[in-house]
Amino acid sequence: MQESCKNVYITTPIYYVNDVAHIGHAYTTIIADMLARYSRLTGQNTYFLTGTDEHGQKIAQSAEQRGKTAKEYADEVSGKFRALWDDFNITYDKFIRTTDEEHKIGVQQAFERMHAKGDIYKGEYEGYYCVPCETFFTEKQLVDEQFCPECGRPTQIVKEESYFFKLSAYEDKLIKWYEENPDCILPRSKKNEIVNFVKGGLKDLSISRTSFDWGVKLPESMNEPKHVMYVWLDALMNYITALGYGGKEENMDFWPANVQLVGKDILRFHAIYWPAFLMSLDLPLPKHIAAHGWWTRDGEKMSKSKGNVVNPKEVADAYGLDAFRYFMLREVPFGQDGDFSQKALMDRINSDLGNDLGNLLNRISGMSGKYFDFKIDSKDVIKFHQKELDEVNTILDGLEPLLYNMQINRYLEEIWKILTIANKAIGDYEPWAKMKDGKVDEAMALVALITNIMAKVALLLDSVMPEKIAKISQSLGIKIDTDTYNSLINNKELLTTTTITKVDQLFPRIEELLLAQPDVADETKAECEKKVETKEEVVEEDNLITIDKFFETTLKIGTIVEAEEVPKSKKLLKLQVDLGEGRNRQILAGIKEFYSAEELVGTQACVVANLKPAKLMGMLSEGMLMAAKDENGLSLIRPETPKKSGTKIS
Repeated sequence: MQESCKNVYITTPIYYVNDVAHIGHAYTTIIADMLARYSRLTGQNTYFLTGTDEHGQKIAQSAEQRGKTAKEYADEVSGKFRALWDDFNITYDKFIRTTDEEHKIGVQQAFERMHAKGDIYKGEYEGYYCVPCETFFTEKQLVDEQFCPECGRPTQIVKEESYFFKLSAYEDKLIKWYEENPDCILPRSKKNEIVNFVKGGLKDLSISRTSFDWGVKLPESMNEPKHVMYVWLDALMNYITALGYGGKEENMDFWPANVQLVGKDILRFHAIYWPAFLMSLDLPLPKHIAAHGWWTRDGEKMSKSKGNVVNPKEVADAYGLDAFRYFMLREVPFGQDGDFSQKALMDRINSDLGNDLGNLLNRISGMSGKYFDFKIDSKDVIKFHQKELDEVNTILDGLEPLLYNMQINRYLEEIWKILTIANKAIGDYEPWAKMKDGKVDEAMALVALITNIMAKVALLLDSVMPEKIAKISQSLGIKIDTDTYNSLINNKELLTTTTITKVDQLFPRIEELLLAQPDVADETKAECEKKVETKEEVVEEDNLITIDKFFETTLKIGTIVEAEEVPKSKKLLKLQVDLGEGRNRQILAGIKEFYSAEELVGTQACVVANLKPAKLMGMLSEGMLMAAKDENGLSLIRPETPKKSGTKIS
């Protein structure tokens, strides 16, 4: 993307409404929001799209389990996504839903055009289908001849009439596009994976289903009432139907997209299927498809069974939204997997934000107030500090390419080099000594240099931390707008005069907060640790554990919603247990000798929720029921009175 672009179009993937938003969703959306804010600030005509993907068999099944219609369930979960992005001040221009009527009409028109071109034909499909992943796999790809290689759940053989898209016809055109556009997929290492996959040969793509009806119907002209469109054809079209494709097309001048952000797990759909669909429709291809990595927590993959999933709203509420945004964008190079830890987040807040940025603003306020009654004049900055200005301007010239090439962490690293120049200048030139020696002009020039550097940094960080930058701009007496950006960043100009205003400390030093941990009688974690240390000094028996060790086990109340006997097993019952996660857990329990399947349905039990899933008799078990057994038999551990499914036991 170049500065001369008139229109800028930025998209996130549309998020599947089978679950609540997690840190990966937040990461993608924050990146897109940063790019959109920056593009608007620099004077670009910007359109930012996000939304939800709401069709498919998985949604229909999830809704049925909750006693809702598919539309009611989609409305509920989509509403939660939108509410979170609004709470996060995400500046999207449109929030699209694949249940929107305008979207359905656009998808149907796209289907008709591809069919008329000869790129869609009718046939029959048979394969191993994973409902949660909405994906077919070959027998060789399966784990233990049955389980999905992506999510580990059982697949099912599906044989049905289907319409196919001639994906195989676009192999050579896709390869040519990859070769002629080196940065069409970012990072480039991800592009190599896609190129190798396509060179291995493409099979035609099944794009309709008859086994369920929760989806976009085929156009009436096809006279195929049994068919609905395959979720990926439906979902991918959102990027153009949101601009009016198939309707008034009022915003189609924003196409092609400048940056389409996706997670690495859905890159293949976006880097192969999507451009092939666009070629079939004779539409230009996106300029960049950018795939980010996954997030782990404290070095471990996040999963509900481990109880270590990071709730983005909880983190933002605890540590501040702007600090959370900065951490996510700075901590990991784009495209690589990142690790979320509270310690790393605290270090970023206390060091980068508190010491480097916040403290510099405090020093400007302090020096300007003490020496110059808060009034700053830049008339002598060039005379005394050309060296520092040259260093800053060299960094400024290289920033924007980093941003649009998705080297966002490096963009921020370079900005922090500018802050280092400012902090170093204060130590090198000692304004207090200048004032003592009567060199008032030199002292003023130094404070003005630091003020100008902070103003430039504020403009560059507005897209990253808009709430905090609003306070900095208030303190410096500047506006965060395109005119100021052009003046201070593009034209390398300086403020003439300005008046500094004191503001509260931007980033007070913080200590670790209790985040996603069980409540411990309102005691702080430090107090708990102190008590544990004291007890360990007194008692040293081998079988005792610390309170931290105990909290590594996640115990929850589960409601048994289904139960059946496992054929050929004398002990096992197969249970579907609701732990309040939006889906049921399958748990195999060796309690058949003591309980019948019928008497367990609707009852509750205590569940160990963060056990590593295991296979018993070829079936996946995702937890363990707690029970007590003595000479009188076995009894499940249950709550005295009914509790909400998923309630933590502490």
